[in-house]
Amino acid sequence: MIRAGIIGGSGYTGGELIRILLNHPKAEIGFVYSTTRAGSPISATHEDLYGQCDLTFTDTIDPEIDVLFLCLGHGNSGKFLAAHNFSDKTKIIDLSNDFRLNADAEFGGRKFVYGLPELQKEAIMEADAIANPGCFATAIQLALLPLAAEGLIGSDMHVNATTGSTGAGVVPSATSHFSWRNNNFSWYKPFTHQHLGEINQSLSSLQQELPKMYFLPQRGDFTRGIFATAYVKNVLKPEETWNLYEKYYVSHPFVHVSEKEIHLKQVVNTNNCFIHLHVHDDVLLITSIIDNLVKGASGQAVQNMNLLFGLDEVTGLNLKGSYF
Repeated sequence: MIRAGIIGGSGYTGGELIRILLNHPKAEIGFVYSTTRAGSPISATHEDLYGQCDLTFTDTIDPEIDVLFLCLGHGNSGKFLAAHNFSDKTKIIDLSNDFRLNADAEFGGRKFVYGLPELQKEAIMEADAIANPGCFATAIQLALLPLAAEGLIGSDMHVNATTGSTGAGVVPSATSHFSWRNNNFSWYKPFTHQHLGEINQSLSSLQQELPKMYFLPQRGDFTRGIFATAYVKNVLKPEETWNLYEKYYVSHPFVHVSEKEIHLKQVVNTNNCFIHLHVHDDVLLITSIIDNLVKGASGQAVQNMNLLFGLDEVTGLNLKGSYF
């Protein structure tokens, strides 16, 4: 059994990670670290785990743990690793943005590999540290990777993506408060979102001369999921574009290219990404949908864990969506 340690288990991504690992046939939770909730039952924070989880939060760590998941706020993972030592055999999977860019990938004698399995599965399998992709970045990259792989992004990329309120984290803010968010819609960080760096880094690794991306992130009045649309100049016949996407994702079990139009409930609570292609005149519209907490965070982290330890990447991730 793979023994897993979780740092920062009280938030949304930590809670999702606990839920997935509790039902993983090849992994067990060694500890869930929290300095503010040490000694408190995990089910007191994640109330849906009542009767399923008898673990408590702890303020001590096991430096010999097999895999360490960092579910800390952005900028805090590096600080934590600098203050704590772990065995060279311990695999590290960071869910923040601390190590996603190549310029930040080397830390403490480790080199963090960018953990998008649909881009570099082989590199992940050989790594000892993973930088888990961002949620928006995952949905948008999966929409565009097949085009970039063939050098077919020939125009500026225009992307709109709407996320649920859990994307803002568990700590309340003015724009995640129910009274503000309910029956409301807004954009934020127009054209400057922090995930642009990792998106451009990945696409540029496939297509050197990459046009500019205009990304408009939006807040939806739902709790979880990302609905992303990207459109670029179309250079192929519709059936050629379809074949291109089908071929690229044929060996990637969580990405499905749908002939029918797609909607968010198809992927909520799953590790799946659904993609739909629509051609209008000379424009290709790509729709990409994921659950921001699963494929966009904790599910993808477990997918990376599976690859690190030589397991089938779908192990423990055959999750049923909440369609109704």
